[in-house]
Amino acid sequence: MSKIVLGLSGGVDSAVAARLLQRAGHEVLGLYLDIGDGAARADAVSAAEFLNVELKILDVSEALEREVCAPFTAAYLRGETPNPCIMCNPAVKFKSLLDFADESGAELTATGHYARAEGGALYKGRPANDQSYMLCRLTREQASRLVLPLGELEKTETRALAEEFKLPVAHKGDSMEICFIPDRDYAGYIARRATLPGPGDFVFHGEVIGRHEGVHRWTVGQRIPGLYNERKLYVSRIVPERGEIELALWEELFKTRVRVRDMSWLIDPPAGLLRGSVRARHTKWECPDCTVTPLPDGGAEIVTDEPLRAPAPGQAAAVYQGDRLVGGGYIVSSQP
Repeated sequence: MSKIVLGLSGGVDSAVAARLLQRAGHEVLGLYLDIGDGAARADAVSAAEFLNVELKILDVSEALEREVCAPFTAAYLRGETPNPCIMCNPAVKFKSLLDFADESGAELTATGHYARAEGGALYKGRPANDQSYMLCRLTREQASRLVLPLGELEKTETRALAEEFKLPVAHKGDSMEICFIPDRDYAGYIARRATLPGPGDFVFHGEVIGRHEGVHRWTVGQRIPGLYNERKLYVSRIVPERGEIELALWEELFKTRVRVRDMSWLIDPPAGLLRGSVRARHTKWECPDCTVTPLPDGGAEIVTDEPLRAPAPGQAAAVYQGDRLVGGGYIVSSQP
């Protein structure tokens, strides 16, 4: 069987993935990507010792800062809504896994993501916890050498296996926060790294109706507090150069034309129109059919059959054909 480098995070998912790979006869090498979280590192070491997996601890703080943290901060100050995991996966996490695989003579890499990897292609996992969206920016080489042992499982089944395997992390809670912002205070994190924009105006249909404390505190689709003429209002557009946040009614948030940049294709880049479906945020239910038109600048225009709710600049748009993930780019703009 194969030698496989597994991203061992210290959580339940990667530990179960390791045991499943071992049961299938693979030799598993663990790689822990260290960003200074002592508790997570200790959990990874404990899991590796229990599983009898050789573990390499790699400090990726510098790469994470360069490829994720700094661009994440800059994007928020531009009024965008970046997804740091999607930024990190191709540039830091999977790059590190492949580099270690090449160093150690391993053919394949693996993670605890809930998606399917078959024949070098990536597919949606089970609907309850599908994470294929997070992999939409991987390169074709990264995808071609990837094994996803949890692809056919739901989280409840993974938890049950962790109990069965008597893993030391079996009862560890799920991580719901960004790894480099464990307290979820985005504004505070950005404030410690950059000069913050000042207050500005809330604008609804061309009329100033209030003030906000800074564009970095808001994202497209977010509801603002209170009511205006007995209606709820939502952020529809952020204009950082003027410090303005444009507001809209719920029904005005929906768009059918989305422009994306930097498409990363997991298939041969299409020469013409491509029919598929698109997911513009990590959600279980919103994935309308669409037509994708590749553009000469490496981006694409996506026209959906049914409107998308509040596609936000900076978010990733993942494109599928059936259950197969075929690529992803970053949203630049949208229109009704």
